[in-house]
Amino acid sequence: MRPEPVDSCEVLVLVDNVSDLLSTVPQGVTGEVANVVAAGASELAGRCLCCAQWGLSLLITLRRGETRRTVLFDAGPEAYGILRNAERLGVDFGAIDEAVFSHGHWDHVGGMTAALERIRSANGGVPVPVHVNEGMFVRRAMRLPAGELPMERVPTPDDLEAAGGRAVIGEGPSLLADGMAFLSGPIPRVTPYEKGLPGQVAQQADGSWEPDPWIMDERWLAVEVKGLGAIVFSACSHPGIVNVLKDARERLAPSALHGVMGGFHLSGTAWEAIIPETVADMAGFGLKAIVPGHCTGWRAVHKLVERFGDAVVVPSAVGRRHRFAS
Repeated sequence: MRPEPVDSCEVLVLVDNVSDLLSTVPQGVTGEVANVVAAGASELAGRCLCCAQWGLSLLITLRRGETRRTVLFDAGPEAYGILRNAERLGVDFGAIDEAVFSHGHWDHVGGMTAALERIRSANGGVPVPVHVNEGMFVRRAMRLPAGELPMERVPTPDDLEAAGGRAVIGEGPSLLADGMAFLSGPIPRVTPYEKGLPGQVAQQADGSWEPDPWIMDERWLAVEVKGLGAIVFSACSHPGIVNVLKDARERLAPSALHGVMGGFHLSGTAWEAIIPETVADMAGFGLKAIVPGHCTGWRAVHKLVERFGDAVVVPSAVGRRHRFAS
């Protein structure tokens, strides 16, 4: 099962941790100011710009001949960010064909029901498929010295359907967007140093909390661009970005991996310790585009630029548009 190659893939960053108006960007990337002006902003002012939030949401538009499909990959932590930013960037919610939960954490899907309501309002009430799996809906918490700190619950399938979605529950892998996008299944954990999210626990039927570090519900999305290769989208990389890339290379063979975009989860004490191994192993994939965002962290971004150069590494920022085409 492999996606059909597309002529182009355009990615609009709706939610990310960073706002960066001034840094120069390479050909194929447009910055936030250019994008809000194109959407109708008439002056430079705070009310005209996007807001940065801890979380991620990517709007991925694929074109193959006359066919165009748009996939919403995650929706950030809550309604305010995704709706505000989408308005300023001129997003046509009615053009969104499908949505994806990358995994069951609030910072990625807390804004999904608001987005679905806006899509339903814009498309005349047509239910939008939302791709999920059963493992995303477990109650989770972080174990702290003082006890468990629960995470906000993610929207349930019933919540999604009430908001205008149609929950598509499956373990994967599967094809989306008329065969133009590939959604992974469970990601094999094969590296010795990528150990998930230590300290996370999941609530059991009797109310007790048990260790849940592996986050087996996380999925990656990929598209293949003619003349370039595969672009892999990894929202948070709790399985480890190297494990994600290894799985993508195997699943998408013989296509080469051209790029990777998303959160690489290399910030925080446990994960900053594995930056050297991660960067060294990423060199084995021959990537031509690396777009780190969300939970990657500045230390890892610094090391990625140091190893691969700023012609390859373009840190993500809210409001940017990335275009991949040969």
